[in-house]
Amino acid sequence: MTEVQKLKQFVAKYQELKSEIAKVIVGQEKVVDQILWSVFSGGHALLIGVPGLAKTLMVQTISQALGLDFKRVQFTPDLMPSDIIGAELLDEKRQFKFIKGPVFANIVLADEINRTPPKTQAALLEAMQEKHVTVAGKSYALPLPYFVLATQNPIEQEGTYPLPEAQLDRFMFSILLEYPSYEEEVNVVKNTTNIRKENIKALFTADEIASLQNLIRQMPVADNVIEYAVKLVGKTRPAGEFAPDLVKEYVDWGAGPRASQNLILAAKTHAASKSKFSPDIADVKAVATGILRHRIIKNYKAEAEGFTEERIIAEIL
Repeated sequence: MTEVQKLKQFVAKYQELKSEIAKVIVGQEKVVDQILWSVFSGGHALLIGVPGLAKTLMVQTISQALGLDFKRVQFTPDLMPSDIIGAELLDEKRQFKFIKGPVFANIVLADEINRTPPKTQAALLEAMQEKHVTVAGKSYALPLPYFVLATQNPIEQEGTYPLPEAQLDRFMFSILLEYPSYEEEVNVVKNTTNIRKENIKALFTADEIASLQNLIRQMPVADNVIEYAVKLVGKTRPAGEFAPDLVKEYVDWGAGPRASQNLILAAKTHAASKSKFSPDIADVKAVATGILRHRIIKNYKAEAEGFTEERIIAEIL
């Protein structure tokens, strides 16, 4: 099968995938899209939303439709690194045996990641970056494809451990989950207060997703698109040569080079999902907010005047 045929097949299956997810998840199309772009780009995502918006159900449904192994970890203040990575235990033969933790899955939902201390956060973030974990000097590879979706509750900050900027940068997308519209909420209540249970069909295998991630990476990108992405990221840095006055006034720190890489990778996936053979500037713009949102550190003046990251990104776009 040629690359063109593979891409056409991907577009058809991508639409089927969204229809399958929509059987359970009402609305939230932008959120589902960003999660899927992240998966097919080989990145991780941070999902920010208040309790009760079906974040866990959404990730579970997406993993079922993708045909991937799914594990959920509820992060708590007393969670230890060994609780998520696994540990060596003595078996009946008095030999050490490694018992794998929940981090060994294709899709790992790290629920309320900011509720656990930095030591445990760091253990997960090493797994995200290196795609393997080290226990007692031995390295264990994680299953591929590997995707971490971490959730945060934006309203309860007491007793939390905010992720440092360097760790936030490991996430490709930061996705805001908002309340459903009136019509969507009516449909949610209708669908969830009866005995009907939707069966989600697995449309992919782990090997197919790994192959598609590779296909998307091979997509050619014009130099002007790469230059646009790099310049866009440069505009977020207050000391940079491209920084507009708004950024100089309201931003402490901007995005690093990983943001430029993620913009191009996500733009490739966005283009592929729209049946295009190469991303253009419109594809970069389509993914920019989710990729830059958590990489812009506002100053006190921005906080005092109510300047949001979204408004800053909209201005530089």
